[in-house]
Amino acid sequence: MNPIRPLLRGALSQASLKLSPLPASRAFNSTVPTSIAGLLDFQPHEPVSEVKVDGFVRSVRAQKRHHFVSLGDGSSLESLQAVVPADQAEGLTIGAAVRLRGSWSPSQGRGQSHELQVERTTVLGPSDAKTFPLQKKYQTPEYLRTLPHLRSRLPFNSTVLRFRSEIIASLTRFFDGRDFTQTHTPILTSSDCEGAGEVFHVSAGDSAPSPSHSASKTPKYFFRHPVYTTVSAQLHLEALSQAVGDVWTLSPTFRAEQSDTPRHLSEFYMLEAEISFADSMNSVMDLVEDMLRHISTDLAGSRIKEELLVRTSERSDLAAPEQVSRRWGGLTQRSWPRITYSEAIDMLKNSGEPFAHEPVWGRDLHTEHEKYIATKVGGGSSPVFVTNYPKNIKAFYMKASDRDHSVPGETVDCFDLLVPDFCEIAGGSMREHRLDSLLESMRAHGLAPQPNSDGTAESSQATENSFSWYLDLRRWGCPPHGGFGLGFDRLISYLSGVQTIHDTSAFPRWYGRCDC
Repeated sequence: MNPIRPLLRGALSQASLKLSPLPASRAFNSTVPTSIAGLLDFQPHEPVSEVKVDGFVRSVRAQKRHHFVSLGDGSSLESLQAVVPADQAEGLTIGAAVRLRGSWSPSQGRGQSHELQVERTTVLGPSDAKTFPLQKKYQTPEYLRTLPHLRSRLPFNSTVLRFRSEIIASLTRFFDGRDFTQTHTPILTSSDCEGAGEVFHVSAGDSAPSPSHSASKTPKYFFRHPVYTTVSAQLHLEALSQAVGDVWTLSPTFRAEQSDTPRHLSEFYMLEAEISFADSMNSVMDLVEDMLRHISTDLAGSRIKEELLVRTSERSDLAAPEQVSRRWGGLTQRSWPRITYSEAIDMLKNSGEPFAHEPVWGRDLHTEHEKYIATKVGGGSSPVFVTNYPKNIKAFYMKASDRDHSVPGETVDCFDLLVPDFCEIAGGSMREHRLDSLLESMRAHGLAPQPNSDGTAESSQATENSFSWYLDLRRWGCPPHGGFGLGFDRLISYLSGVQTIHDTSAFPRWYGRCDC
């Protein structure tokens, strides 16, 4: 017998002897919700006493005998109304953190079914109403972006934060149900996954060279070689998929693009997954489709979705509720169209539309092209997969497609997922798992050593981009595999109606802006 087991039994029996029932008042109060969202849903027929509410004052309407206080705690778009006696209202100013105690009673007025009849107030964090930047009046998104440390307190902004949390929970349930392993990939890397050079370089300490550095032709790096912030977790996910099978991650990524558009951030979150032993790209697209359909059905009847559709008269910076509802509905459609890049180019050429950029095979699709495809092929609601792009405009790691002589050049097994109004939100591919083919592709992209006439290896990027470990994955038991990456902030923007991803992140960073 395990010698510890009797000890545990004894400890449990002694602990059980010490248990006693809760006092009736405490047992009753434990059933009363503590969040404002919970209280707003709690609608007893009779007043409930000894209710405690913590929150922040959103607005105050003062009358002679009572002050009507709107209270929020981030759990609900709607405020809780508290009726405070005038002699208890000192310090209840907009922005203040307060604790209110009283009875939760059916309301005599309009606006909400119940209200808090306050008996005692405590100001836990005072606020100077005259200097508090977030006033009840409408304030533009541009102004609020100058206050990233405060703007999340606004009801709709806190709703978007909760929406991020609920989508993450839904994604976790989805991947857990399919036996995917969640992993954590590094933020610092020696490899530029996309090979585009739009990376942030990592350095330590003073940027000025030290005397020892100036005497040497070669700078001394903290990590012995150049290191960057990651642009994608994909390469590391490929390594992990050879250890535990199908994997996924949601992690920050960084792009040093000098871009200030509603669709770009310098720091953003990518949802990425890798399928081991994948036989075709269809399995990867099926996974993306099932995942997004799961989110839209899982959260369809939630409070958070209903709150995202609420609009006030002064909010002109959000997509219309009908448009947002159509986006949610589009994700639930049972079959999403799939067309090839070559078919898309032919469609664009024959459309008769006066595009600002002529659609040409071998060039990237522009936003105007993607919007047309999403509208024409997806009917303005369903997402559309565009597959098999030209090899020369895609990343080195993508597997070459079987040669199709009906198209002008070589293509790769890849896809972009286009959604109405917002264009691309995800992309994926089969990965080149054959060593010789991968080396050939890397050389074509200038990422692998080229042999010199004297037999040595030389490459302009060989010392700047370390892919030796990535090639090792192909040397020892690399199965066919594929995966995708989805712009998480773009997904939040698409399903919330927020028009720019600058407003879906609590602390957005983009070209020229890193305010706190």
